[in-house]
Amino acid sequence: MRGTFDAPPLFEAAPTLKAPSPTAAPSQAAANDNTGPRLFIAGLDDVLRAMPNQVARSSLFAPVARGRRQYHRETTLVTRADAVMTYTGEQLDEADADLCLQLIFEARTQPLGQPIKLNRAALLRAMGRSTGKHDYEWLHRRMKALTAATLYVEAKRPDGSMKYRIGTTKAFHIVADFDYDDTTETYSYRLDPRWQTMFGNREYALLDWNKRLQIGRGQDMAKALQRLVATSSDCEQRYAVDWLKEKMQYTGRPRDFRAALLRAARELERLEIIAASNIEISTKGREQLAIRLMGSV
Repeated sequence: MRGTFDAPPLFEAAPTLKAPSPTAAPSQAAANDNTGPRLFIAGLDDVLRAMPNQVARSSLFAPVARGRRQYHRETTLVTRADAVMTYTGEQLDEADADLCLQLIFEARTQPLGQPIKLNRAALLRAMGRSTGKHDYEWLHRRMKALTAATLYVEAKRPDGSMKYRIGTTKAFHIVADFDYDDTTETYSYRLDPRWQTMFGNREYALLDWNKRLQIGRGQDMAKALQRLVATSSDCEQRYAVDWLKEKMQYTGRPRDFRAALLRAARELERLEIIAASNIEISTKGREQLAIRLMGSV
């Protein structure tokens, strides 16, 4: 399964924006240098969010249980054979994935490396969250976690040759840096321009944001599965159950994982993200999750 979304080259002339993003603070956009290239992702619009395939397929974000998080120190992430990823930082969950998706979405309005200003309440609402004290504290903790997170990515072509390396000689952080203005309740953050490399190889997942926000409470595994399924345009997809268990950082019993996995798949069926799913035995005698996408026969 190739899992490649064909898209035009990353950099094109930035389109004229008819209206600012609903979460963007009315700010210094005019003062910034708006002549540089922007993170253009073909197909991205207000109802979609995007994530590079290598990130979406890995265990960087996982539907882990609430509580004390594991701290990784140059840990090799679970991913496909065509990539090597190592990570230092807190284990990130699906709420962190939502935040990352929204920050990438907002970054399309500014040249790469330029600061993006967002009102914190609007940012939370864009992710379907409340705007109480607990949520503001959560947002600030997670902004710090994404800034501290350090990632190394090595991607290879089918023939084994190197496609790109990120984070070898200069640290790569999910969020390069951020500031928070308590007076205006506004975050100003920058994304590392090297995000362009991961998006620029025509490999990224486009997620239906409205449907993602409708995924039921306590169904983070369904969110993880949505991200994975979106990395491939194949109408029928199969994933080894033991690989999914490792990727999703599930530490419970295998039979409990299988039950949770089927519940997650049923949730995606309910929202018509996928058409059908079941666990079957592969030709090699391994359990695998088989998924059929909407519109396939």
